[in-house]
Amino acid sequence: MRYLKVGKIVNTQGLKGELRIQSVTDQPEVRYKKGNVLFLAHADEKTPLMELKIVSYRRQKNLDILKFDSFNNINQVEQYKGYDLLVAIEENSDEINTEDGLYYFEIMGLTVETANGQLVGTITDILSPGANDVWVVTTDNKQTIYLPAIKDVIKAIDMSERKVVVELIEGLVE
Repeated sequence: MRYLKVGKIVNTQGLKGELRIQSVTDQPEVRYKKGNVLFLAHADEKTPLMELKIVSYRRQKNLDILKFDSFNNINQVEQYKGYDLLVAIEENSDEINTEDGLYYFEIMGLTVETANGQLVGTITDILSPGANDVWVVTTDNKQTIYLPAIKDVIKAIDMSERKVVVELIEGLVE
């Protein structure tokens, strides 16, 4: 079984054991449905410590608020600030490449080039500041380029060749 990070516990919410989650999933309403199971793990580790069943989910400002069946008060959840929430992905799961998009781990490390074959760099990070993700590309000379993950910029993704074809619109590269 493989596990993918879907969020990080950043704080508690209220006194009844709810947690504030900074999500790294683009589909929190799907991932955090009542009855779904997530796994708790130490930060940046992929080995789950415990299984958690979701009792409730809501969005508040830029965070997701989750309540799990295992926790009923703030004293039970206080110790988990900074921990990660993982989802289990089967090795042969159809979820890995869906029509809805790619997981962050699949995008990281892809080579970025223009339509005429000019090498831009490698995707080294993904930011989720708001309406769309921003792919951080590091060039060979260590320059950082921020590419919004929108159709005007990202023209094609070829997973078999591990590359992304982009159109560098004015203002993206100095």
